[in-house]
Amino acid sequence: MNKVVLSFSGGLDTSVCVPLLRDRYQYEKVITVTVDVGQPQEDLEKAEARGARLSDKHYTVDAKNEFVEEYLFPLIKANGSYEGYTLGQAIARPLIAKKVLEVADREHVSAVAHGCTGKGNDQLRFEAIFRASKYKIHAPMRELNLARSEEIEYALEHGIDVSTTFEKPYSVDENLWSRSIEGGRLEDPSCSPPDDIFEWTTAPTKAKAQHQLSLEFEKGIPISLNGTRLSGLQLIKELNEVAGKHGVGRTDIMEDRILGLKAREIYEHPAATVILTAHKDLESLVLTRQERRFKDLVDSEWSELAYEGLLDEPLYAALEAFINKTQERVTGSVTMLLHKGMASVRARSSPNALYSEELVSFNDKSLDQRDAEGFSKYHGFQSRAYRKFVK
Repeated sequence: MNKVVLSFSGGLDTSVCVPLLRDRYQYEKVITVTVDVGQPQEDLEKAEARGARLSDKHYTVDAKNEFVEEYLFPLIKANGSYEGYTLGQAIARPLIAKKVLEVADREHVSAVAHGCTGKGNDQLRFEAIFRASKYKIHAPMRELNLARSEEIEYALEHGIDVSTTFEKPYSVDENLWSRSIEGGRLEDPSCSPPDDIFEWTTAPTKAKAQHQLSLEFEKGIPISLNGTRLSGLQLIKELNEVAGKHGVGRTDIMEDRILGLKAREIYEHPAATVILTAHKDLESLVLTRQERRFKDLVDSEWSELAYEGLLDEPLYAALEAFINKTQERVTGSVTMLLHKGMASVRARSSPNALYSEELVSFNDKSLDQRDAEGFSKYHGFQSRAYRKFVK
């Protein structure tokens, strides 16, 4: 039997793909796979119900803990960020693709498919994984050059009830780490986003008053919140709730996509904002100046590869080796203040701190200040020599 496995979110694109794979691609059996990487339970249930109704067979794969431990923890260690985007959707795509291939192997299909368009990044992230397999790849949205309006019309013609409408043509993608909103009038960079597109975060002007919390890290990984040890999954969930109420974690940026297009992207990522801010600050306490300077370059390169979905690139593994070495000392606690959309560091401590209160104090004389004079004489020596020849 001619069968295909489709990565299925339950949204407009992937829902339309099911009948398209039958009608246009002549597949006798379409199998849908939804991978749980921390989407709202309601969305998972809708995807499962829609997948079961539209497809010949549906799988829901629970990958939440794997997502946290194998993908988000490395992201935190690398201070993962691309142009202000905390990489929630980008880092999830390779995991989703791998789970789709596992189902494809089990079902003995001839092809795999996704619902990505030809203008975005996700097609590349999925296919970076898919193309290393033996399966034929289909991307109906891209291959049929479908516009969003055509998808909506096709869905209506086939009795597919989806939340995307002509009135609210937004494309929303959620997982544990972040929520993205794009499309519709948001494509106009001069348009101020309406309040109703946000679900994770309260408007900063309406957010609750100040709230202080503490995060504890062990070897670069967050392990406790306010003194209570939690699993990574629990900690991120709780922080999303707490920080979101204080309006923390909204990003509205002009993002440079892999293909070269600029796109207006809006994200919500409360927990990510708090954790990444705290983690980078703790690094400043325990890493040397040379480590921090070089790690900024490594983190940037790591984030670029993660954004592109190139987690199987050998350079990615090499960068992680360096990052993991630095994280051996990133243990300690950070106190954060949440207030009206801001997440700021108030205090930090670590048993591995390179800071010495005694030595840096203006009242301490264990270091003789006069010893610095020799250093001062040579500091800027070449600049002064150069100035002698400048008229």
